[in-house]
Amino acid sequence: MNFQITHKSSDTLARRGVLKTPHGNINTPVFMPVGTRATVKAMTPAELLELDTEIILGNTYHLFLKPGTELIKKAGGLHGFSSWPKPLLTDSGGFQVFSLASLRKIRKDGVEFSSHVDGTRFFMGPKESIGIQRDLNSDIVMAFDECTPFPCEYAEAEKSMLLTTEWEAVSREQKLNEGQQIFGIVQGSVYRELREKSAQDIVKLDFDGYAIGGLSVGEPEANMYECIEWVMPFLPENKPHYLMGVGMPWQIVEAVARGIDMFDCVIPTRLARHGSAFISSGECIPIKAGRYKDDLSPVDENCRCYSCSNFSKAYIRHLLNVGEMLGIRLLTIHNLYFYLNLMKEIRFAIENGTFSDLRKRFNKGDKIS
Repeated sequence: MNFQITHKSSDTLARRGVLKTPHGNINTPVFMPVGTRATVKAMTPAELLELDTEIILGNTYHLFLKPGTELIKKAGGLHGFSSWPKPLLTDSGGFQVFSLASLRKIRKDGVEFSSHVDGTRFFMGPKESIGIQRDLNSDIVMAFDECTPFPCEYAEAEKSMLLTTEWEAVSREQKLNEGQQIFGIVQGSVYRELREKSAQDIVKLDFDGYAIGGLSVGEPEANMYECIEWVMPFLPENKPHYLMGVGMPWQIVEAVARGIDMFDCVIPTRLARHGSAFISSGECIPIKAGRYKDDLSPVDENCRCYSCSNFSKAYIRHLLNVGEMLGIRLLTIHNLYFYLNLMKEIRFAIENGTFSDLRKRFNKGDKIS
């Protein structure tokens, strides 16, 4: 078994574990910074290592288009090409079936895309997606799926879910490199019957881990938590559980309480580029706002990241307002430090039986609609 649970919360489904890969062990619960195009925006691999990043994520669709898998394979896979020494997970391209809906046509065996770069037409199905990920040689490969929008009619969600199951069965049959693991993805929109059937069907395929997809696409938080609760009883306890594309700090804490082990999201890096920073409470403050013009205190008095140890809100605000890229870099370092440190706190709390106390600190029930 590649996944071992070391500690469990006594009053929630939170668990602490270790996921083994050829490029090192991953301590869970874990947050994966998003490196869509073989880089986490504004960060060097050395800086990510200094933050104790356990694993990063790359994207099959985007890397297939540019620079192409032939070059990446020649460079020694995605690890060699990007000089990232620790574990990598690659998304299958299934999210682009959702996000690039105007540029694709779904067929029974896959998807015809018009490239968002130059309009070139190409086909990607489960065989092609897994083949690309095999060339990228990521540690964790994701099965090819379709992510539906929200809202989504039941009939549309059912059709998509059944097609996803077919694609994932084909994905599971594909050859992988030695040491590569493949995760299946549960779909079904916000419909309990579909989520439960999807989970049951995907588990029968015996993947190395299981993801819950199709969430964080506009549905209310309450629906997201419901979907996790519906699916979790059907997922094998001894395999990792991955909630794709989530999320805000309190959402991560709530998902951990429901049994989730892995997360990814663009929020910390994207909000940094927009001039916002997370503070200890889990809230996000707009550093670009005028009220911080003369504020010589750090972004967060309780934070020990490089940015907070050396610079003030006023200085970072100045950099952002005059277009200096250092401002974005400093906020990116801070936000990623916040997320990765949150995961350390979560792991420590599970180990020491204090997870419920940490959960209260991030209680954002007023934001659940």
